[in-house]
Amino acid sequence: MAQSKNIVWHDSKVTKEHRHELNNHKSAVIWFTGLSGSGKSTISVELEKELYNQGVRTYRLDGDNIRHGLNKNLGFSPEDRKENIRRIGEVSKLMVEAGLFTLSAFISPYREDRNEVRELMEDGEFIEVFVDASVATCESRDPKGLYKKARAGEIKGFTGIDAPYEAPINPEVTVDTDQQSLEESVETIVKYLKAKGYLA
Repeated sequence: MAQSKNIVWHDSKVTKEHRHELNNHKSAVIWFTGLSGSGKSTISVELEKELYNQGVRTYRLDGDNIRHGLNKNLGFSPEDRKENIRRIGEVSKLMVEAGLFTLSAFISPYREDRNEVRELMEDGEFIEVFVDASVATCESRDPKGLYKKARAGEIKGFTGIDAPYEAPINPEVTVDTDQQSLEESVETIVKYLKAKGYLA
């Protein structure tokens, strides 16, 4: 579909930098990627709570939540997965412009799609967090029973079983939920944010 030639970007008088000053912290997207059951959503929930307790303005975007509304018309084909991540990237960018730390928890299995989101942001505004866990660990947790259905052939194209997952090559942060507790995982991310000057 061709874009109308009558669309013009309108700038605001309040900038992202003004919002940083008001909030007393920078903004960025913290992008959690990993297999289903690796702990992305669980960690993002606890991290958001910890940041809130420190007076940091946040918003959390979760894969299942987004598919209830914004992306409810998308399936799980490679094309739909790509569009799912593209839309989330654009929403995340708006949230960063609004001065928020945006916690985005999506399997996002393809490096190319994650890199395209990174390219939407200014330098330093995309923090990739690889939530690393073995397929065996994720399958043992299987909070939604999805691995069981995938093994039984009831779900086709399931990431880690019969669809690929491309792990990040150089993520900003890696948490190993095979080894680290929830508290340790959150602490790892908070330490990174403070060390890099995102938080005071």
